[in-house]
Amino acid sequence: MGKCIVVEGRADKMRLVPILAEEVDIICTNGTISEVDLIDLLEDYEQHEIVTMFDADKNGEKLRKIMKRAYPEAKQLIIPHKYVEVEKTPAAILRNLLIQSKFLVKEG
Repeated sequence: MGKCIVVEGRADKMRLVPILAEEVDIICTNGTISEVDLIDLLEDYEQHEIVTMFDADKNGEKLRKIMKRAYPEAKQLIIPHKYVEVEKTPAAILRNLLIQSKFLVKEG
């Protein structure tokens, strides 16, 4: 079974790529989308372990709610509110969140 991280945008994806030390599919929602569109987007990844990492803002909260309805088994990683955006969160914080979720990460 593969692993999949769902993020909001390309900048979030590019923030995670250099931290990960294993092959992980990183899927971008490109902002807030409907539940139907999210299901279509993740259809090919339903057999994967799905993890989310959304911004700590209104849109991120909407996405977390949609994910919880559509994929209740998905693990949701929450960045500290003081950083607001995944792309602005320090690498050390992201690394720790990923380690807690059993991802292999590169040493910082």
